[in-house]
Amino acid sequence: MFERRYLPVVVVVLVALLVTVVSLWAVDRANTKSPLNPSGEDLPSASYQWKLVTTWPKNLPGLGAAPENFARYVNEMSAGRLTIRVYGAGEIVPAFEVFDAVSQGVAEMGHGAAYYWKGKIPAAVFYTAVPFGMTAQEMNGWLHYGDGLALWRELYAPFGVTPFAGGSTGVQMAGWFNRELRSAADLKGLKMRIPGLAGEVFDAAGGTAVRIAGGEIYTSMQTGVIDAVEWVGPYNDRTLGLNEVAEYYYYPGWHEPGAMLEFTVNTQAFEALPEDLQAIVEYAARAANQNMLDEFTARNNESLRTLLAGGSKLRVLPDDVLQLLYDKSILVLESLIESDPMAQKIADSYEAFARDVRAYHEISERAFLNARDKVLPPVNFTEQ
Repeated sequence: MFERRYLPVVVVVLVALLVTVVSLWAVDRANTKSPLNPSGEDLPSASYQWKLVTTWPKNLPGLGAAPENFARYVNEMSAGRLTIRVYGAGEIVPAFEVFDAVSQGVAEMGHGAAYYWKGKIPAAVFYTAVPFGMTAQEMNGWLHYGDGLALWRELYAPFGVTPFAGGSTGVQMAGWFNRELRSAADLKGLKMRIPGLAGEVFDAAGGTAVRIAGGEIYTSMQTGVIDAVEWVGPYNDRTLGLNEVAEYYYYPGWHEPGAMLEFTVNTQAFEALPEDLQAIVEYAARAANQNMLDEFTARNNESLRTLLAGGSKLRVLPDDVLQLLYDKSILVLESLIESDPMAQKIADSYEAFARDVRAYHEISERAFLNARDKVLPPVNFTEQ
């Protein structure tokens, strides 16, 4: 009688115990260390939405593609836990206010070029380009396997901003001119859109450097506000239609031999992310950094041929122009270093790395290119 009366209760209790045991086992399994969950901690489920403001026109090929690619990489790798919306110049803040927007938390991220902030942070120019300085390959080596990135973050730390390499254009063109340069004397009085250290060099060489955002360049050339402009290279220059407002296209890009761009992240926002999302931001930036250089390498050749077929005239800078620009570059760099202790610290690291890598490239990169030219048929763009 007792067994019949209490048997259902016993069964219910046993089932409840079984459910409890299975639940505890499942929780333990979820928290057990594994290749997908190496910490053994509860996986976070919170989602984050960030804004990324840029110094470029929205969806500009090359420069504008990098932040779009970065946002896509982050979304895919985080399975949507961190989504980033990209805004072009002027959509939230003007192009030259991107750094301040990130610093003040108006946006969590920015994409631009460090030399745009040289009025606020003079030493930032090292992180875009140094005239007659390192190439993209050399810059990446200094940043990621030298002291470059650590010094960059030290430079931006007082502003609550953490920088990451954000892509490189490779060696740029010297720019578009509305008249030929036959000697260094032709620089005198020339008004040219050219930012960063190169702008100071151009001023010292007798020209007038003008600071204009990308979206204003075409109209400024068309209306005669400026006589010349450097932007990037054939791929992006063709996109902006610069061949329509200037006839002569000069090389080499003495001013930006490996122009490095940057992703800037509000440090407080970055540190608020879980560690796995912080890692995703870092690795997505590395991927976008390399991808931009790959894209410019692939697109510039075709774009230059198209420009030349359309009537643009390719010219090499005269030797005396290059010599004058180099001489003035040394003076401008010396002045910067003397006026800013942080610039001195960064310059010491930059110059030591550049000296060593240049010595090695004499027997590697340059030696191979010279050897290849000896055994392969000549190839060049015919100057018109």
